[in-house]
Amino acid sequence: QVQLMESGGGSVETGGSLRLSCAGSGYTNDQLCLGWFRQAPGREREGVATISTRFGDPRYADSVKGRITISHDNDNNLYLQMNSLKPEDTAMYYCAAVTWYGATCPQRRGLYEHWGRGTQVTVSS
Repeated sequence: QVQLMESGGGSVETGGSLRLSCAGSGYTNDQLCLGWFRQAPGREREGVATISTRFGDPRYADSVKGRITISHDNDNNLYLQMNSLKPEDTAMYYCAAVTWYGATCPQRRGLYEHWGRGTQVTVSS
């Protein structure tokens, strides 16, 4: 059974940085797409970044390009380095995973099978 657990959220001021981590376990396949999604109050959950464990190819939402970096390690733990944070980045951040054999990870949240419980990021102005 795949389990994902996020950590690293917190409260920062505008311009600050945070590094989110997602510990994954129970994978039965090492060809995965891993992603970070976020959901602000009253809004739909949206994609932030995705990465393939086999092909790399990190993809970012336009709203975070140049400020956020997604990465993973050999144990398929997932990370999100967030710099130059803005108040509009305030949200609950979720990591997600899906077995995927293609070179490009899906951006639609509905295609991801496994989800963590989230970690809160709050950016004050």
